[in-house]
Amino acid sequence: MARERREIRRIESAAARQVTFSKRRRGLFKKAEELAVLCDADVALVVFSSTGKLSQFASSNSMNEIIDKYTTHSKNLGKTDKQPSIDLNLEHSKCSSLNEQLAEASLQLRQMRGEELEGLNVEELQQMEKNLEAGLQRVLCTKDQQFMQEISELQRKGIQLAEENMRLRDQMPQVPTAGLAVPDTENVLTEDGQSSESVMTALNSGSSQDNDDGSDISLKLGLP
Repeated sequence: MARERREIRRIESAAARQVTFSKRRRGLFKKAEELAVLCDADVALVVFSSTGKLSQFASSNSMNEIIDKYTTHSKNLGKTDKQPSIDLNLEHSKCSSLNEQLAEASLQLRQMRGEELEGLNVEELQQMEKNLEAGLQRVLCTKDQQFMQEISELQRKGIQLAEENMRLRDQMPQVPTAGLAVPDTENVLTEDGQSSESVMTALNSGSSQDNDDGSDISLKLGLP
């Protein structure tokens, strides 16, 4: 037959209450000791009776060690609980500030492109015009500087090429000519083995003979 379950409530009799307290306290301490031994846990148990009498149990040598560990853990736990909320608030504020800055910068960029100018007054438009002119001047100045740098670089390369050409031109007469036969125009042989001088002599003699034969023919014919 199942045991009837007793309702948990305050015992009115002081004597019965004291007896129950003593029995339950010993049972509670026994369970705490078993938990410490079986699970290798640090267990501390503090009980005050209705008369203010202290009863305590500690699995380690000193109750103070466990209390100090509990106090340190409670402090760290409190910091851990508060720190995320503080960090989240800071991150949220930073995120909001960055979003505002991004929106403002995007609006200024669109206005620089000539968009969304309806909400600007005359002074703001004039200030924007000055900013654009100043920016344009800086762009032109930077472009001119880059042009000058490129021109200087090209001039430097041109000077290097000219110096290289001069160096190569100076080296040309120093090329060795040994082994190259230079023909003697005064003693060039013709195809039949005669020299040019012999050929010229023969031609002169031939022409003189022709002249002599002509004069003889003229005399024979009685021509003047």
